[in-house]
Amino acid sequence: MTVEQEVEGLREELRGHEHLYYVMDAPVLTDAQYDGLMNRLKVLEEAHPELVTEDSPTQRVGGKPADGFEKVAHSRRMLSLDNAYDEADLKAWDLRVKGSLASGEEPRYTCELKLDGLSLALHYVDGKLVRGLTRGDGTTGEDVSSNVRTVKSIPLVLSAKVLKAAGLPGSFEIRGECVMPQGAFKKLNEEREAAGQAPAANPRNAAAGTIRMVEPSVVARRRLDFYAYFLLDTQGEMLLGSQEEALAALGKLGMRVNPRVATVGSIEEVWAFCQEAEPLRDTLGFEIDGIVIKVDAAAQQRRLGMTGKAPRWAIAYKFAARAAVTRLNGVEFGVGRTGKVTPVAMLEPVLIGGTTVKRATLHNPDEIARLGVRIGDTVSVERGGDVIPKITGVVTAAGDGKDIELPVDCPVCGRPLVKEEGEVDLRCVNASCPARLREELRFFGSRRVMNIEGLGEVMVAQLLGQKIDEAEEEDGAPVLVAEPLVRSIADLYRLTKAQLMAFERTGDKSATTLLEQIERSKQAPLARVLLGLGIRFVGERTAGLLAAQFGGIDGLMDATVDELTKVNEVGPKVAEAVYEFFQEEKNRALVRDLQGLGLTMRAEKKVTTEQLAGLTFVITGTLPTLTREAAKERIEAAGGKVAGTVSKKTSYLVAGEEAGSKLEKAEALGVKVVDEAGLLGLLEVVDIEGGGGV
Repeated sequence: MTVEQEVEGLREELRGHEHLYYVMDAPVLTDAQYDGLMNRLKVLEEAHPELVTEDSPTQRVGGKPADGFEKVAHSRRMLSLDNAYDEADLKAWDLRVKGSLASGEEPRYTCELKLDGLSLALHYVDGKLVRGLTRGDGTTGEDVSSNVRTVKSIPLVLSAKVLKAAGLPGSFEIRGECVMPQGAFKKLNEEREAAGQAPAANPRNAAAGTIRMVEPSVVARRRLDFYAYFLLDTQGEMLLGSQEEALAALGKLGMRVNPRVATVGSIEEVWAFCQEAEPLRDTLGFEIDGIVIKVDAAAQQRRLGMTGKAPRWAIAYKFAARAAVTRLNGVEFGVGRTGKVTPVAMLEPVLIGGTTVKRATLHNPDEIARLGVRIGDTVSVERGGDVIPKITGVVTAAGDGKDIELPVDCPVCGRPLVKEEGEVDLRCVNASCPARLREELRFFGSRRVMNIEGLGEVMVAQLLGQKIDEAEEEDGAPVLVAEPLVRSIADLYRLTKAQLMAFERTGDKSATTLLEQIERSKQAPLARVLLGLGIRFVGERTAGLLAAQFGGIDGLMDATVDELTKVNEVGPKVAEAVYEFFQEEKNRALVRDLQGLGLTMRAEKKVTTEQLAGLTFVITGTLPTLTREAAKERIEAAGGKVAGTVSKKTSYLVAGEEAGSKLEKAEALGVKVVDEAGLLGLLEVVDIEGGGGV
């Protein structure tokens, strides 16, 4: 046997044993036997370096990234899911799905356990793992390939034989969830406590933090697992005809797949699956927080499409919140970026679903009054999924309990608080309040806004002349220790390397990286800048609609309330908030400052006419040339509105092939029905730049 043959034989043998151990949980070798094979391969590769390949089992722990993690665009957006909390929610979703499909077309649903971890996208080219990306902001992720390679349930190479057995080409994308098993999480916390460090909060956060570490050797020591749940081609489209087929193919590739899956024909069977799965959540060895339900057929998924944030063909059923009983020791009041003052309950620490809970929200003064809660009471606390823990009721009232005193002045800046008419929240209206600025900076730098890597809680505190006292507060209590370097978000763009390097634990490399991230953020589109300004009621979608409507910040700043309400989906409340924001001279000065610093203040303006003003359309079925999104864009660009359901207020139903129940309802209500040609006739074939599909 040649050296080359022995090396390749050892690699194949080790890959097989890794699959048995890390995927099948069925090892046939002892650790010592496995280590013996690995050491023999290492000796041969050291003696013959020309034989070393990237996909060798010895190369799972590679070098760390040269300069943090590169940002890479996803082939297709990684969207979040809408949630359902009970059987009624699931049945309502089922009706929406069926209403959007052809009449009589019954969908099948694939149900999978909803793993509580970190979403990853793995790219394989010619059978070799070439890239691993985090979800990031959904559009752009971080390239964490060096760390992904250390996860032993992820194959580095897929042989031609394996690909053939799965019926797949050599190049594709796999999406799935990276989780930290409960056993590995327990071991991690034991190690942290032995080293005098605070324990990690929960397995999900531990997995997310681990996969984004810049030292792969540390990642390799913490056992992470990957469960595959989605299979795409190189263009980001579903590779096979159904989710059921995709999961079967992923299993044949040797990937871990969800251990509990079912494809069913009715929403009643979906509900039964959810009921059967919930009691299993403490027996699986990893965290789950619900069930993901997907329309099984790829063709139906394409027809159903998606909203701005979530696919219409999938939903997450969330398990009931976990609850516990503990004592309310006190109440603190936090100030958010909009000035909202939120009462935060300080609790006797209690374990809920594997997480130690010390704080819970009390929402607002009205909620405190509704609960009738007092300091010293024994209270019920719930924690569900990503939801912040909350107090849901008083279990035992303390005989010597004290009333919760609401603040009159801001607990941070000392300025008087106000309660606006019609609102339940107390607010600090001081725009220079340090607490507001702290939250504004954190929000501005977050992934879904300007995506400034490195602008985390500790860095923000230092920029504001504060220090995080980690020993005193779980979330970090800010203590003023120096003169602030930043007094507005614009000041971020004036920072120097020397200023940053004066901070503790900030060296040349991290300072340079942060400045590069800040400079890169100048290229973020106007919609992101608008979102980052923190205008009340303006979220991601509204910011995009405003940017497209006005095409630039100047027109938006000078818009009247009437002009703002003409923007699709912008109602009087939002319009008033936008108008009032830009009437403040300090806000206009901030925008001009950002403009002068080089941030993007223009967008491609959506061509708008008044042809369809005052008309409401509903689109159903498959149109010959236009996608539904393209048809919607054309209608909105001509001043019309697009609704999801047919009613007496509907002006026109645009019906394509397999129009279904919406067509029947429109005919029953006497709503005018047009096909694609009729719609184009109403539009007079207006050429909308970027409309697509024509």
